Amino acid sequence: MSLPDLSLISQQLESDSTRDRMVALASLRNVPSVDAVPLIKKVLNDESLQIRSMAVFALGIKATDESYPLLLEILETESDYGLRADAAGALGYLGDLRAYEPLVRAFYEDTDWLVRFSAAVALGNLGDVRARDVLMEALASEEVVIQQAAIAALGEIGAYEAIDAILAFAQSEDWLVRQMLAEALAKLPTPKSISALKYLEKDSHPNVSESARICLQRLADSGHAI
Repeated sequence: MSLPDLSLISQQLESDSTRDRMVALASLRNVPSVDAVPLIKKVLNDESLQIRSMAVFALGIKATDESYPLLLEILETESDYGLRADAAGALGYLGDLRAYEPLVRAFYEDTDWLVRFSAAVALGNLGDVRARDVLMEALASEEVVIQQAAIAALGEIGAYEAIDAILAFAQSEDWLVRQMLAEALAKLPTPKSISALKYLEKDSHPNVSESARICLQRLADSGHAI
């Protein structure tokens, strides 16, 4: 596969056309990180929020020594909550464990639910077991989306100690919470988890029951007693 023309992409990123700049950003997908990040930086302060959002996301999947500090600055200083949420999510994709403490601060201190949601998801993506206590506290949030994120993230970090706490959500009125629970339990396989998945397999919502069925099948295929 031939690499895109970097000089052409650079010109497109300076185009007056939002579409041209968007296409140029998308074309960086197959460009090595060391070449992509200097080009991504050209539009981090673009007049279009959509392009800035794309650029922030791109930093999360194009890791260089610059990616982490750039994302951290956006998370901690950006006035637009959507971009702060994008930066939190991108830090999770980046997988740099230095992001643990900034993400925890964002979860506790940011005033916007979307940023806190993204921070919780990112803590799961980091896979850092230190996040367990923060995520356990997040289960008590009054915001259902935060509960969803916490349940999923506890599964991602392998928090077996959280099984009893997340099982309390098997009766949640929100079907997405129950679906997240099924997916998290599959990552925390124990006899109790498998029993709960069998219960969720009979859930009244088809998305929940199908997720539980698929999870049980995957566990069976990997050698767990079902």
